[in-house]
Amino acid sequence: MTPETSAIALVYFVQGVIGLASLAKSFFLKDELHLSPAEAAVVMSISSLPWLVKPLWGFISDTVPLFGYKRKSYLCLMGVVGCVAWSTLSQGVSVVDNRWTASFLFAVGSLSIAFSDVLIDSIVVERARESEDNSTTGSLQSLCWGMVAFGGIASSYFSGELVEEKGSAFVFACTAVFPLLIAGAAFLVKEERKDFSTSSEMVANVVVSGGEREEEKNGSVVEAGKETLSTLWSVVKQKQIWGPALFMYLWQATPSPGSAMFYFSTNELHFSPEFLGRVSFARSLAALGGVGLYNAYFKYVPLKKMFTYSAILATALGSTQLLLVSGYNRELGISDELFALTDSAVLTVLGEISFLPVLVLAAKICPKGVEATLFASLMSLFNFGGVTSQFLGAGLTEKLGVTADNFDNLFELVAICNFTTLLPLAAIGFLNEVEQEEEEEGDDGGGDGEEGQKMIQA
Repeated sequence: MTPETSAIALVYFVQGVIGLASLAKSFFLKDELHLSPAEAAVVMSISSLPWLVKPLWGFISDTVPLFGYKRKSYLCLMGVVGCVAWSTLSQGVSVVDNRWTASFLFAVGSLSIAFSDVLIDSIVVERARESEDNSTTGSLQSLCWGMVAFGGIASSYFSGELVEEKGSAFVFACTAVFPLLIAGAAFLVKEERKDFSTSSEMVANVVVSGGEREEEKNGSVVEAGKETLSTLWSVVKQKQIWGPALFMYLWQATPSPGSAMFYFSTNELHFSPEFLGRVSFARSLAALGGVGLYNAYFKYVPLKKMFTYSAILATALGSTQLLLVSGYNRELGISDELFALTDSAVLTVLGEISFLPVLVLAAKICPKGVEATLFASLMSLFNFGGVTSQFLGAGLTEKLGVTADNFDNLFELVAICNFTTLLPLAAIGFLNEVEQEEEEEGDDGGGDGEEGQKMIQA
């Protein structure tokens, strides 16, 4: 393994292991800041904002070199920024004493990972293009996914136990160490330093010709930005692009009762942090199982059929949460812990099987010449759908009066959120042209599965 390959592995490992703080964030908002479920959902939504503008981070690194480097300097900077954010959070309520400060610091922590994700993705793409051996590209993709999965499984196993025994502040302090691995990885990246004057003249032209970026001398950041928007707009305004893109957004944007269910699990069912950590661990393993099932049995199923069956099955299986909320599972002789653990694992498998077709769809509608830019934009739109889902869930939670100690209307909240999963099917007609292309291609197109596996961390 070369030093640069080690750098790639480190950054992707951090993307997975940073999930160590996920459970701590939820308990910090609930127990330390005493936020309501709706308020906690809003904070979580704000913390996801840096993931919505990933193309911007790529554009900045391409066009504005830092100390003569487009990748190394920004990787180092993002590592330090992430460390500072999590170190500040580790000071607890003595420093982070309101939801807005928490929102800002969580968002800065997300920025550190989102920006570094874009940077390391660009390095992977560059190295893949330099190699004519397809096995090298496949090995890089496998390394990326494998390290994210390993980091995620490792962090989820210990997250709950650490929160229960040491508290959220301690977990944040541990999390602050991981971004420093990103900063360290920067020194392993192979990149030639350019004089600042030369670097400022060499502005990446975002118009991609033949799948490769071309650089134009004497350009400007403003001109490159205009060219980006012009090219992107000429593509996006076509119905065969914006139609499926709209469907992708709607697919992700249905309201989620996640925060309310977390409060119900801890305040009403009295699930301990350690047990919730085990649930998270089970989800991580189930996610791998979902990916395996998709690649083995579902990746050649037509997209329209796949989305339709996924929505119907998700609504049916999602209804099982109503058994937990109503307590009916106990009448069936199933404990709350066993039911929650099993239900979470099953829904996670289905979630992965439903998510991977979105990546395939995004890859299919990207025309040649702007693949990288448009794919990143579509993923940002998909992430924006996730933020919309959290905001809508927060609004419904507030409207129905579900609080930290009042779950009278939680059944209605979960039922509404669950059945709205079917609503995106009203827009499935936008996929007609994609389905027509699939029929013309026949069985040719296995490459999308590999791209989908790589992008699962997005």
